[in-house]
Amino acid sequence: MARGLPSTACLARFCQKLNRLKPLEESSMETSLRRCLSTLDLTLLGVGGMVGSGLYVLTGTVAKDMAGPAVLLSFLVAAVASLLAALCYAEFGARVPRTGSAYLFTYVSMGEIWAFLIGWNVLLEYLIGGAAVARAWSGYLDAIFNHSIRNFTESHLGVWQVPFLAHYPDFLAAGILLVASAFVSCGARVSSWLNHTFSAISLIVILFIIVLGFILARPHNWSAEEGGFAPFGFSGILAGTATCFYAFVGFDVIAASSEEAKNPRWAVPMAIAISLSLAAGAYILVSTVLTLMVPWHSLDPDSALADAFYRRGYSWAGFIVAVGSICAMNTVLLSNLFSLPRIVYAMAADGLFFQVFARVHPRTQWGYVLLLVISGAVFLSSLLVLGAHQQQKKQDTFQIPLVPLTPALSILLNTCLMLKLSYLTWLRFIFWLLVGLVVYFGYGIWHSKENQREPLELTTAHYVVFPSGSLEETVQAVQPSSQSPVRESGCTE
Repeated sequence: MARGLPSTACLARFCQKLNRLKPLEESSMETSLRRCLSTLDLTLLGVGGMVGSGLYVLTGTVAKDMAGPAVLLSFLVAAVASLLAALCYAEFGARVPRTGSAYLFTYVSMGEIWAFLIGWNVLLEYLIGGAAVARAWSGYLDAIFNHSIRNFTESHLGVWQVPFLAHYPDFLAAGILLVASAFVSCGARVSSWLNHTFSAISLIVILFIIVLGFILARPHNWSAEEGGFAPFGFSGILAGTATCFYAFVGFDVIAASSEEAKNPRWAVPMAIAISLSLAAGAYILVSTVLTLMVPWHSLDPDSALADAFYRRGYSWAGFIVAVGSICAMNTVLLSNLFSLPRIVYAMAADGLFFQVFARVHPRTQWGYVLLLVISGAVFLSSLLVLGAHQQQKKQDTFQIPLVPLTPALSILLNTCLMLKLSYLTWLRFIFWLLVGLVVYFGYGIWHSKENQREPLELTTAHYVVFPSGSLEETVQAVQPSSQSPVRESGCTE
């Protein structure tokens, strides 16, 4: 081997480090966190994570700019895609009732590097989700007071003209995040109680919107004179689906909270199924009444529901909708901030992120042809890969039906939705991914708990410097004293 180049054995061992699996512990119910969440708690956490700014902001935006009245089909397809993914989450959450959600599921089934990248991108999901909801919360409140907050900020600080940034700093949104973070830091019980309160108000307001909306419905708003039911065609429905899918990702808060569930093997699958059904029904029905009350092309994307009632002469109903929207946004914000530290805790506890984040407070615990070809290839390959991973039969936990067809369909639908995302979204994703790789190779791979376990259980390594200046590592297997040591060369440089 040429000097300075790693040997084949060294590269093999490096690849093994990247793909090492986290072993499942004998007792998955033992935890340093307090198991205090019931099935109802988890269900309302899931509903709160899904029914929020998407219902009050996303419906109007997708209906006006992407799908028209066919926004209800966009939500329907997004709900089906979410259901397929949720079934996988449900089985993993029942089998591995530990905090970490998709990060942990990937770690025990695929390998360390993939788990870190999943966890790193879940962090981005919660960071952007929390910021977006706080910004929507601020915008809704500002609209109620006739944009006086924005005008005051711009008059004193001026208007920023920086690409990819807002025109002014949103101090109200920042304050909302700080207050919500303070409540979440009080522990799971306090967060759950707050979520119950806001979720109950939100669900009552949603029921009010649906009933009064159908009373005020005008079928003429779906007629050809107003542009028809699907003015943007099938491509518009798909584009809307890719955006609407974002509204359903909140169900993973249930899996992320499984380590604090009283009976996770039963509660996690039930909570995911019930919350996803309630959220899908709410989105489909609300988007239906919204486009029936007023023509889709005249919707106000920033406050579609409240504005629709105002225009129909029910200003008092618009006020109720505004109150409901703020409560719903609070639930989503609490859900994001509730899940974020738990993912960080799981990664830090495994040594892949900075150890300071693993400390637990003792009290709070705190082209269509090309598309078809690509889709077909992904679908078939996913069937083969998933078929190679046999589903282990366990009588006491939830099992995904029709394996490997169900997870393969989930992969196919999500791939199609990803292809509809804008290039700016992919650029942001790539940048975040590169930062994550720097963190992993600079810290995570060396401090991983699995990396610390390997020398103790498998081998001991000795490094010898030869007169030529080359460095050779010899690996000695750890064996009982009655056996002679076995040496093998590796990583010659």
